[in-house]
Amino acid sequence: MSPVVPVELSDAALTADVVDGLALVEEGLREAASTPDEMLAGASQHLINAGGKRLRPALVLLAAQFGNPRDPRVVPAAVAIELTHLATLYHDDVMDGAAVRRGVPSANARWGNTVAVLTGDFLFARASSVLADLGQEAIRIQAQTFGRLVSGQRAETVGPQPGEDPFAHYFGVVTDKTASLYAAAGQFGGLLSGAPADVTDRIRRACKAWGVAYQLSDDLLDVSSESAQSGKTPGTDLREGVPTLPMLHALCSSRPSDARLAELLRSGELADPDLHAEALGLLRAHPAMDLARADARRWAGAARDEILALPDGPARAAFEALCEFVTERTG
Repeated sequence: MSPVVPVELSDAALTADVVDGLALVEEGLREAASTPDEMLAGASQHLINAGGKRLRPALVLLAAQFGNPRDPRVVPAAVAIELTHLATLYHDDVMDGAAVRRGVPSANARWGNTVAVLTGDFLFARASSVLADLGQEAIRIQAQTFGRLVSGQRAETVGPQPGEDPFAHYFGVVTDKTASLYAAAGQFGGLLSGAPADVTDRIRRACKAWGVAYQLSDDLLDVSSESAQSGKTPGTDLREGVPTLPMLHALCSSRPSDARLAELLRSGELADPDLHAEALGLLRAHPAMDLARADARRWAGAARDEILALPDGPARAAFEALCEFVTERTG
C-alpha cells in the first residue's frame, strides 16, 4: 500500500509528486500550529502528531495534476484543507464527549472542553490565514464549505424533524458535514493549479460523491469489522446511538422477525454490553447491510462516472483506483 493514499499509485512520477507534496503539507501543518502560547501550541499539534490518512490534502495534490501541480499555491491549499478538517475534529470530540481520537486521548479529555474548542477555533483561523494569500475565489470556497460543515453538524445534532424523511436527512448530513470538504479539496487542487474550469468542476463533483461513498463505507465497517479496521471499536456508532445507513435500512423493515432489532435500535440502551452485542449480531446478519453496500457502490459509481470524463493519465487512474478502493472497502 502506498504511504500517500490507500491505493497503490502505478505511476512513479505521480507517486513522487504526491509524496513530496505531502511532506511539504506536514511541514506546513506544524508551522501553522506554532504559537508562543505553549498550551495552545501543544493542543494544536496534538492531533497533527497523532497522524491520520491525510486524504483531503492528497486529493488536492492529485487534482492539481490536471493543471500545474507545482503551482506554489497548491501545497498551502492542501495545508488549509487539512487544518479545517483537524479543527472540526476538536469541535466534534467536545460535542460527542469523545475520550480518544486517532489512538490518543482527545484534546478535550486531556485539556478540557474549553481548550479543545479554542484549539479548533485557532486552527480554523490559521486555515483562513493561509487561504488569504491564495486569492478571492479560494476564500469564497472556504467560506461556503465552512457554512456547509456547520449546517451538517447542526442537522446531525438536532436529528430529523417531524415528517422529514430520515434518509434525506441522513444524506444531507453526510453531504454537508463530510463530503463538502472532500469536494473543496478537489476544487482547490484544480483551481489553484490552473486546470480548466470544466475539469475543476468535474473533479469537485467526483470528490463530493467519493466522500459520500467513503462515509457510507465507514458506516458499514463500524458494523461489520471484527477489528478496529474503521479506526474505531466495532459497533461504536451503534453503542452511542449515532444513526447510520445500515440502522436506517433495518428500521424500515416490516418483517416480524426484525421486531427485536428495531426494539433494540430504538431503545437507547445499547451501552449495556449484552444488549449491544445482541444488536450488533442482528444487524450484521440483516439485509440492511446489503442495501447500504448498494448505496455506497452507487455513490462510488457516480464518482467514477465523473472521473472517466476527465483527461486520461496517471492522475485519472489514481482517482479510479480510489473509487475501486472504497467499493472493496464496503465488503
